[in-house]
Amino acid sequence: MKASPLSFALVAALVANAESFSAADSKTNAPVCACCAVKVDAGFRPAYTDKSLYQVESKWTTDGGQAIKFGDLAGKPQVVLMFFSKCASACPILRDDLKRISAALTPEQRAQVGFTLVSFDTERDTPEVLAAYRQAWDLSAKNWTLLSGKPDDVLELALLLGVKYKKDAAGQFAHSNAITVLDAKGEIVHQQTGLNEDISETVQTLVKLVKN
Repeated sequence: MKASPLSFALVAALVANAESFSAADSKTNAPVCACCAVKVDAGFRPAYTDKSLYQVESKWTTDGGQAIKFGDLAGKPQVVLMFFSKCASACPILRDDLKRISAALTPEQRAQVGFTLVSFDTERDTPEVLAAYRQAWDLSAKNWTLLSGKPDDVLELALLLGVKYKKDAAGQFAHSNAITVLDAKGEIVHQQTGLNEDISETVQTLVKLVKN
């Protein structure tokens, strides 16, 4: 894999983050098997911290066919899920977990939070496929972003999020079940692992972030 020019400080910080989540991950995070454009806030150009994932140079394509950098998601907290649209087991549950998190927020809070789904499946999850997925599952264009990318960029993001995945001969993916909360500057502030878990801590984290 051709890695992005990440700073040594970022790599060290992300390794520390991964280790901090390892205890919770060990039990529940084992492998289990746009229609509109992303609104990039041109006025928001944060000074990224050493722990910000938005320092990566990876490029992505939205389900609307828009090319963006991961850092274009900056400016509001993001709830990030790595998934693939053909998944029939864990991913639908994780998607519904995100919808439960969204529903637990007030309309005002929800408007200040983004929900980002990033596909593992670089071959089949084209923008057109993800656009159909959005429509099928009624994912609002206002604050849901669906992304596809190149294999190296998917692998890099998975490493940074501490997500493990492996493609099998049938084209399915065994993967970690992890929902990650990033703050407005791209730092990992919370991670929920497992399926159909209690969302209260994730919701509380988001509420605190939008109040600040």
